[in-house]
This record gives sequence, C-alpha cells and structure tokens, in this order.
Amino acid sequence: MQLGEIIANTLAVLLLVCFLASTFFLFGKPLWPEQHARMVIIPAVDRMTTASTGPNGTPVLPDTFDTSLAHPRPS
Repeated sequence: MQLGEIIANTLAVLLLVCFLASTFFLFGKPLWPEQHARMVIIPAVDRMTTASTGPNGTPVLPDTFDTSLAHPRPS
C-alpha cells in the first residue's frame, strides 16, 4: 500500500464521519426515544401543624375529608 492510498483512505473515512455527524445534527432526533419519568413527590405531613390538638396534646384528625379541596392528580 502506498502512502497516497493511505492518505486517500484516511480522508475518505474522515469525510464519511463528518457527513454522518452533520446528518445527525441536522435532523436532530435521537436514535431512541427519551425517557420521561412522571412522578409526584408527596412530602411527609407534620401532624402537629395540620391538625388541632386535643386536651392531652395528641392531634385530633377529622373523620371525613372534603375532596373538593384536593388538587387533581397531574397528568
């Protein structure tokens, strides 16, 4: 193999790599879909700040809950 063939093959490979890279950058879509996590983090509720306290200092929680006050679940 001569030196001219080695240089020509190297430049051909570099040209092919540049063409593929520019194609990926132009069309901009990844080869596989991106993963999106949909999760809701519910912080721990402090019972002492959310409930009234009884005579011995224990929280008095309600028997029922008004669902109209609750926020809807995010989609």
